[in-house]
Amino acid sequence: MFTPDRFITDRLHAIDASGIRRVFDLAAKLKDPINLSIGQPHFDVPDVVKDAAIDAIRRGMNRYTVTQGAAELFNKVTRVVGEEFPGWKSAGFGTLVTSGVSGGLMLAIMTCVGPGDEVIIPDPYFVMYRHLVTLAGGKAVYVDTYPDFQTTAERIAPHITPRTKMILFNSPSNPTGVVAGEDVCRDLVALAEMHNVLLLSDEIYDEFCYEKVHRADGRMRCPSPASFSPNLLLLRGFSKTYGMTGWRLGYAVGPKAIIEQMTKLQQYSFVCAPSMAQVAGVLALDMDMSQFVEQYRRKRDRVVERLRGAYEVTTPGGAFYAFPKVPDRLGLSASQFVDKAVARGLLIIPGSVFSSRDTHFRISYACDEKMLDRGLDLLLELAKA
Repeated sequence: MFTPDRFITDRLHAIDASGIRRVFDLAAKLKDPINLSIGQPHFDVPDVVKDAAIDAIRRGMNRYTVTQGAAELFNKVTRVVGEEFPGWKSAGFGTLVTSGVSGGLMLAIMTCVGPGDEVIIPDPYFVMYRHLVTLAGGKAVYVDTYPDFQTTAERIAPHITPRTKMILFNSPSNPTGVVAGEDVCRDLVALAEMHNVLLLSDEIYDEFCYEKVHRADGRMRCPSPASFSPNLLLLRGFSKTYGMTGWRLGYAVGPKAIIEQMTKLQQYSFVCAPSMAQVAGVLALDMDMSQFVEQYRRKRDRVVERLRGAYEVTTPGGAFYAFPKVPDRLGLSASQFVDKAVARGLLIIPGSVFSSRDTHFRISYACDEKMLDRGLDLLLELAKA
């Protein structure tokens, strides 16, 4: 008898389906839902970027590029990173154009983490982290960051062992929206270097930052561990900043030896990032998206102002999420609270998707203002139930 389950590995059985997908499935069944669950910008890709991709397709740029990325985008990313972090120029670093930051994460973890290796993951965390560690055969070591959600060196240090290979760092954070300050970034870099542990800085939301600092290139930017050392992996992408979520385009920069091995792995997996997206990405890097960042700052303020008092909520410093706590007086877990919200047509994500705790829930304010206000009104009603 043919038994398909026999062929599925234990590693895949250890990976469960995303709790976010469950909410998306519910959304498809609801009529006119209030959707505060989507982790993607509500604005479209700038026309000039779309036109560049369309033109590239029509000019026949539909074939593979070299694995490390088409020369024009590869060189531009290298130049932009070198200007932002001058210390990296003198140290020398490698560059790889990836199929989104998610692709970069997979390449990085599969390159650097093996069976039995430990990876430190601050809790709450982006849903993909723990599953990629499982896929690599590693062990996820979770570090509680409640209630302020800061990944400080003091919190991380007690969890480092001789088996620790990597620290996963995400700022601005999904799901909390918290931004690490420069002191946190500096201390975390020093800790990683002292223990010879690789720090991976996932900065997919780097432009959606409301607590920026001056950089060497003269621009106001989000605090980053990359300001203090080139001895780490930096992942950034185009999905959130330019609304290019479906284009699957990102990049990884870091020590050449690691980037070279990630490039080799990409050759045998993704092959390359989409060619027409790479052409458009060159133009995207020159786009000023500050008007959208400012819109999201205002939405962030609205979320915090309206919910504070009814909910305990840490002010997000970036991204487009908030992570409120379900009021204790309701006597509900976050999953139970979300079920009640969904029954009223409001789609939000329970904190258990991102955490060992089931006390908070994630809302996304990457939506139009009318829908956001409808969602906040309902959340305030639910807080009184």
